[in-house]
Amino acid sequence: MDATRLIAVRHGETEWNVDTRIQGQLDIGLNATGHWQATQLGRALADEPIGAIYASDLSRAWQTAQAIAGAHGLQVVAEPRLRERAFGQFEGRTFADIDAELPEEARRWRTRDPHFEPEGGESLLRFRGRITDVAAELAARHPNELIVLVAHGGVMDVLYRAATGQELQAPRTWHLGNAAVNRLLWTPQGFALVGWGDTAHLDQERPLDETTA
Repeated sequence: MDATRLIAVRHGETEWNVDTRIQGQLDIGLNATGHWQATQLGRALADEPIGAIYASDLSRAWQTAQAIAGAHGLQVVAEPRLRERAFGQFEGRTFADIDAELPEEARRWRTRDPHFEPEGGESLLRFRGRITDVAAELAARHPNELIVLVAHGGVMDVLYRAATGQELQAPRTWHLGNAAVNRLLWTPQGFALVGWGDTAHLDQERPLDETTA
C-alpha cells in the first residue's frame, strides 16, 4: 500500500508568541530565537530523504521552511491553505485582552466550541476541514516519499487530532512546540501518528552572541 511519510513542523518563535498575542493570519516574522531554532531544525533534518517542502506563505513559517530547504537543494512551495486559523477580531490581541474585552467570545474559544467563529474568523470545524483536506492532498502527491509541512500551532493541533482520533473539543494534552519535529504517516485511509514533539535539536544552549540569520 502506498504511504507518505510527513514531518510536520510549527514555525520558530516570534515576539508575539512570547507576548501571548494572537497572530492568526497576520504576517509576523521570526524573532532572534526563532531564527536560531530554524537553523537548528535545518541541521537536524539535513540527512533526511526529503522529497518536497510545503509551507504556509506567512513569514514565520516561510522563514522556518527555508532553513530546512537549504541543505536539500529544494525550493519551498508556498501553500496558503496551511495558514493558521483565521481569528478575526482576536488577531493582535493578547490572551488577557480577549478575556477582558470579549468575555463571552473568550469563553467559547477556551471551551473549544467547534461552531464558534470570532468575528471575521473561522470556526474550528471549518479550520479542521481546510487543514485535513490540504494535508491529505499534498501527501497524495508523494506516495512512498517523505515530505515536510511547515505551518502553525493550530495546524499541528489539527493534524495530531486527525492522527489520533481526538475530538475537536477534547482537552489538549500534547505539546505544540516551536520548531519541534512531528512525524505522521498518511495513506488513503487517513493519518497515523509516528512520533511527536521531538525537540532534541533545541536542547543545546543557544550562544549568547547568536545573531539573527
